[in-house]
Amino acid sequence: MKYLYLLAFLAACAAVATDEADGAPQSDNARAPARLGATVGSTTVSFRVASEHATRIEVWIYAQPTGAAATARYVLTPSSTTHVFARSVPRASLPATIYYGYRAWGPNWPYDSAWTPGTEVGFVADVDAAGNRFNPNKLLLDPYALEVSHDPLTPAQPTPDVYASGPGRRATDSAPVAPKGIALPWPSGDVGPRPSRALRDEIIYEVHVRGLTENDPSVPAALRGTYAGAAQKAAYLAGLGVTAVEFLPIQESQNDANDVVPTTAGDNYWGYATLAYFAPDRRYAADRSPGGPTRELRDMVAAFHRAGLKVYLDVVYNHTGEGGLWDKTGDVAGILSWRGLDDVTYYQHASARAYWDNNGVGPNFSAAQTLVRNQVMDSLRYFSATLGVDGFRFDLAPVLGNACTGACFRFDKLDPQNVLNRAAKELPARPDDGGAGVDLIAEPWGLGDGTYQAGGFPWGWSEWNGVFRDTIRAHQNLANVPPAELARRVAGSSDLYQDDGRKPAASVNFVVAHDGLTLDDLYSCNGANNAQPWPYGPSDGGTTNNIAWDHGGDRSAQRQAARTGMALLMLSAGVPMMVGGDEMLRSLRCNNNAYNVDSTANWLDWSAGGANASFTRFVTKLLAFRRAHAALRPAAYGFPVAWLRDDGAAADPAYLDDPTRHFLAWRLDAAAESIYVAYNGYWGWVTATLPPPPAGQQWVRVSDTAAWMEAQDNFVADADGDVMGGATYGVSPRSLLILVSR
Repeated sequence: MKYLYLLAFLAACAAVATDEADGAPQSDNARAPARLGATVGSTTVSFRVASEHATRIEVWIYAQPTGAAATARYVLTPSSTTHVFARSVPRASLPATIYYGYRAWGPNWPYDSAWTPGTEVGFVADVDAAGNRFNPNKLLLDPYALEVSHDPLTPAQPTPDVYASGPGRRATDSAPVAPKGIALPWPSGDVGPRPSRALRDEIIYEVHVRGLTENDPSVPAALRGTYAGAAQKAAYLAGLGVTAVEFLPIQESQNDANDVVPTTAGDNYWGYATLAYFAPDRRYAADRSPGGPTRELRDMVAAFHRAGLKVYLDVVYNHTGEGGLWDKTGDVAGILSWRGLDDVTYYQHASARAYWDNNGVGPNFSAAQTLVRNQVMDSLRYFSATLGVDGFRFDLAPVLGNACTGACFRFDKLDPQNVLNRAAKELPARPDDGGAGVDLIAEPWGLGDGTYQAGGFPWGWSEWNGVFRDTIRAHQNLANVPPAELARRVAGSSDLYQDDGRKPAASVNFVVAHDGLTLDDLYSCNGANNAQPWPYGPSDGGTTNNIAWDHGGDRSAQRQAARTGMALLMLSAGVPMMVGGDEMLRSLRCNNNAYNVDSTANWLDWSAGGANASFTRFVTKLLAFRRAHAALRPAAYGFPVAWLRDDGAAADPAYLDDPTRHFLAWRLDAAAESIYVAYNGYWGWVTATLPPPPAGQQWVRVSDTAAWMEAQDNFVADADGDVMGGATYGVSPRSLLILVSR
């Protein structure tokens, strides 16, 4: 049967309308911006794709995403100066919905007019001495496609063999099943009133689009797990008190096969393997018709904007979803897009047949190359300027500052042409005091020597502060951190960021994130348990340095520790980030790497809110307190803060540097009020001597995270707080006190 299929397919290819003439009229697209991708005009559609080493590129047009033969093919005209291959095609000659892909030839596989799909005519090598991997039998997805028809792997195509090169596979034509770009008009529409707040005033809520509502009975069933469903949570999130929603990756990635079997085998839930840097993932769209995902994402952004919330995207430009497909070395490699267009340019090579990897899952996207830099910048501009996104968190961001193209890594934050500095200049980065611009947040580490760059990013960038995370965890769960280290983190980590001229907002503080234990699990687990069965696992990998403690299984103590950790986060200078569901004490039963768990266990459990309603109310009041007190959100270092001992005296260096001291208090004085915070990390009670309040005022207790105050949600409004009549206060073990002057 396979031979009959091959003969039928070759016959269909012979009937394809072929246009070998170069330089078709530009028509109305001559007046359009010369951008890459498919540009749909009123009378023509132009196709533009970049490759430095291709010798010939054709665009193949399809009326359907799978199964059908191409309706036409056109040769693109190369430019020797820009490395762009381009062609305009009359719109009337194309299908109503245009699905398309590219076929490319190069030094290892020169063009031969006798070639037809499924043959090896013209073949020289799967990979040549320079690392080229051109193969015209592999239909290539446009890296600039605004939407993608489907994933490479689907229930009907569960294995990647069809995309593989190498002996026995190089002649397999991938076109019948390969994902294709969808040519769409440039999106337009209202994105709502964009918030212009300074980054220091944000409270970030990190969450997965699908996980936010897939298990939410308050959202209509047809909208659960989608952009439209997420939009319906804008009012809830604004009421909770967060000001910016940071979504895990929503650019197209391999996840259509997640539901094939009820296990984690081969699943990709988080989405850290991008297949197209301009295309919203169709899996998260209620409307999956061509153009639907883009409209729905834009409308979601607008809904959050109308609620006063910013929208951030977690973006993955350090590697691609194609990079690790099938194999990473030798003659065999999966070819979907960049690898078939120009492997030498788009990926970082250690040698002709091997790649360089600082991300752990595939070759680096080669950030020192101009075409790569331009593509990343074009993608960022598209999502920010056209779709309304307010900021980005960059996965393994040091890779974008890598100046090496060979078997090496060299972080260069001074290069004005790399993505780090171009993004800060061209988007541009939002000014320190707010206004128009984009918020840029780096995950400042990768894998390998030289990739740990905490505190090393240039002006305009903020960073996930992993030092803050580890310090808070160690102080709460190990009790081996000197007060001086805790003070540095609470005060905004000037030791990491001030020398670059950056402000406290450069420190994005967090205690937990998506890639680790949840807030509840941090204080109710002693380590990871990733081998548990579906629906909570199994998940491989995950850190062994969790710095977690189950507090002896005492549920009251676990809740108290979670309150204290959340309070330390929200009372610290910098930008706090919490994880979706932590306000409800969400648990993954100690799975600390649930990247592949697309199940009820990983989706937010909205029924859990009832059991932990008091904790949710505590978080809501705590977030309101942060927003109400500007002293907690300093614009610059050098703000007035006094560090105090339990006896009320100033904490001198000898006290601050002593790891056996587990109590630290601090006082912030603003124009109209003062705030006093006392944190007891000790296992026993501590009697704290209170400093005198400002003249004519009294200390008022607004919060105590201790278990005894749970009946009051551990928080009261400033105006309703209890006046402190005495000069001392008994601070419970492992708890935190907040007083304000009134």
